[in-house]
Amino acid sequence: MSTDLLNLLYPNGYPDDWQYDKNIKDYLAKLGQNKVEDLLKQPRKLQLEYANVQDQTQDLAVSNYKTFIETAECSRELFTQFNSIEHKLDELIVDLPKFQQECGRFSEATAQISHLRKLNSLTLSKNAQLLEILELPQLMNSFISDQLYDDALELANYVQKICNKHIDIEIFKSILQDVNKLWLKMLLQLLNELKSDINLPKCLQIVGHLRRMKVFNEIELQLKFLQARGCYLENCLKYIPKNEQFLSKFIEVSRVNLFNIITQFKAIFNENDLIFFTWINNRIEDFLQVLRLELNSSNIDSVMDQCMYFALSFSKIGCDFRSLLLPIFTKQLFINFNDNLQEALIVYEKSIENFTLINKNLPNIPWKSQDPLHPPDSLLEFYPLAEYLNNLLKILNNYKQNAPLSLTKKIINLIQNSLILISKSLLKLYLQEHQAFNSTSRDAFTRLCMSFSDDLIPYVQKCIHVIYPPSQIAAKLGVSVREENLTYLDKDLIVEPIRHLLPNKIEFDEQ
Repeated sequence: MSTDLLNLLYPNGYPDDWQYDKNIKDYLAKLGQNKVEDLLKQPRKLQLEYANVQDQTQDLAVSNYKTFIETAECSRELFTQFNSIEHKLDELIVDLPKFQQECGRFSEATAQISHLRKLNSLTLSKNAQLLEILELPQLMNSFISDQLYDDALELANYVQKICNKHIDIEIFKSILQDVNKLWLKMLLQLLNELKSDINLPKCLQIVGHLRRMKVFNEIELQLKFLQARGCYLENCLKYIPKNEQFLSKFIEVSRVNLFNIITQFKAIFNENDLIFFTWINNRIEDFLQVLRLELNSSNIDSVMDQCMYFALSFSKIGCDFRSLLLPIFTKQLFINFNDNLQEALIVYEKSIENFTLINKNLPNIPWKSQDPLHPPDSLLEFYPLAEYLNNLLKILNNYKQNAPLSLTKKIINLIQNSLILISKSLLKLYLQEHQAFNSTSRDAFTRLCMSFSDDLIPYVQKCIHVIYPPSQIAAKLGVSVREENLTYLDKDLIVEPIRHLLPNKIEFDEQ
């Protein structure tokens, strides 16, 4: 009904929302209840109400102008704020994907932090066990410093096992590296202990540790042992004071320490002939080299006894090196004999230079002595010859204690050459003074030559045969000493320079 009435009143159309407006519906219902007179009055009434409403509105607007202004400003501000909110919301919509990504990253970071926090909590709860693991290198270092090598080896094996189980963990790799460094330190410390003064039980203990370390095979371990003990021997020898007793102490220290090292080696290892005897030969060669350099005339007797005892003691291990000592001592004996003989000749030359036969009287001295080993008394008249013989006897007395057969011919030649020099010196004396000779002086010179030829040379020959008895030489060498002329002086050669000065009755057969 209200729709039909609206179509009647507004044939040209009306807003659609009027159909649903309650006020319009109420007004149309009210109009439907009015009479025609009332309907005719209705426009005028509406105009009056409209005018009244306008007046009230104007009064309201005038009385509430300030309020309307504030309301308008508030509305404008609200409009502006809503526009700003709308703009911010647009920006928020644009930034929401980024925010979402950042939230995802934050979530991941917080998850890692949470995982790390759990790990830290677990680490804190296992702090005591971790400290024990981290202190393993320090503990091993303490074991090594205190020489507790068994504990150090067990600890190293334990570290190796746990590191093999957790090979991907860096802290275990670091611990293993530290332990390996300490392992090398222990190896060097054990080798250095072998270079010190240690007894057999200690050697057995150290070699046992080295075997457990499995760094060297058996041959390499033997070489390392001999090298280390060789260093100890060299250190002992290096600090022997360089004095008169040096060589004697050197021999004693070498003998004692080498014997100890050999005993230790044989007790520890299954004997390896090649390595063992090569090392022994090198040590013996070093010993012989020092002996060659330090051996001299003042200590040869005592040193020879020490060396022979040293070499003989090594025969127990099959290393008797007495045959290597003989050439060294033989050479030194020859050098000593030659040097002493040369000194005796120098003394003789000085004496013969000051000797004169002028105004020489015949002394009351027998020409021959009844004792065959007693020096000829006739030489007392001619002190250069007596002095020479005295010095030669001293030389021979020192030499006879260690007279080697290999030097027989060389020693005979040295003595023979010295006698030839004396013979030449007598000729020189004759040439210098014979013009001033009177009959007494000439007789004295003849006695001098006869003493040299008939007394000195035969007596020296007897002394040589005391040192080198011909029968013993012949028995040992299996040859005729006389035929080989091994122990005999050549008297003809010796007296050749003064042969023409000797009386015709002198025969030159060798005594």
